[in-house]
Amino acid sequence: MRFKVSIIGAGNVGSETARYLLHKDLADVVLIDIVEGLAKGKALDLGQASQIIGFSGKIKGSTNYEDIADSEVVVITAGLPRKPGMSRDDLIEVNFKIIKDVCEKVKIYAKNSIVIVVTNPLDAMTYAAYKILGFERERVIGQAGVLDSARLSYFVAQKLNVSPYEVQGLVLGTHGDDMIPLIRYTTVNGIPITKLLSQEEIDEIVKRTKYGGGEIVQLMGTSAFFAPGSATAYMVEAILKDSKKMLPASVYTKSEYGLSDVVIGLPVILGKNGVEKIVELELNEEEKNALNSCAEHIKELQSVVDRLLVN
Repeated sequence: MRFKVSIIGAGNVGSETARYLLHKDLADVVLIDIVEGLAKGKALDLGQASQIIGFSGKIKGSTNYEDIADSEVVVITAGLPRKPGMSRDDLIEVNFKIIKDVCEKVKIYAKNSIVIVVTNPLDAMTYAAYKILGFERERVIGQAGVLDSARLSYFVAQKLNVSPYEVQGLVLGTHGDDMIPLIRYTTVNGIPITKLLSQEEIDEIVKRTKYGGGEIVQLMGTSAFFAPGSATAYMVEAILKDSKKMLPASVYTKSEYGLSDVVIGLPVILGKNGVEKIVELELNEEEKNALNSCAEHIKELQSVVDRLLVN
């Protein structure tokens, strides 16, 4: 029996997520969008590539949420993207309304699914989804750290002129300007980058990683989608294959790293049950302080979500 993945939001990120899943022949895919014709058009376009690429997965575009029934994974990309000059946090109220509507339908039609949230501001929207869905925390996950870590790895690879595939970067904390690239845990084929790069070069890479999304917004006038879509589908792949990959993801905490009742990016083991374990790394004082600072900022956004939930 083939897996089924539903993607809510047929915009750029949703379409790229679907393309990755189909091209790797991982699942049948349903694209949902409220804009009449958009999801159906994207699905038709993707399907017409099947003979060329060589995949057999089915792709359906729809405006009807009943079509997401029996999905193993539901990906939520629906929401307004950033525009130049905007931070991710600026989107909280408008995108909360979208998340609320989507999650209420997911509860009805895909109550046994694992949900991956991509909508910004990521951590706050994942918190909103967790509260609205009422699912176990292991089944409500935010995609952020995979993307941010990939950006870190890419910039390291560029600086050293090595394959990005040889670089293992790790970014924790919020999906925002306060994210925490863990340089001590970032390596090239097992060699710490602190042995390969100067502090000045590392500082430059850290800065570019933190503002990597904003750099793309300034260049294109809208948010990135190739890397975010690929990062999201990579998480879906880990779940469908039960591969037990250790990846950074945004999760609801219950005392891990001394944090509770906050959704924040931490290293997790992803498998068929969603988050199967939160991995607690040994952090130094500077890293702990940075993580706590991130948590405080996210809690401020969560308080906005809490207010919206009761209104």
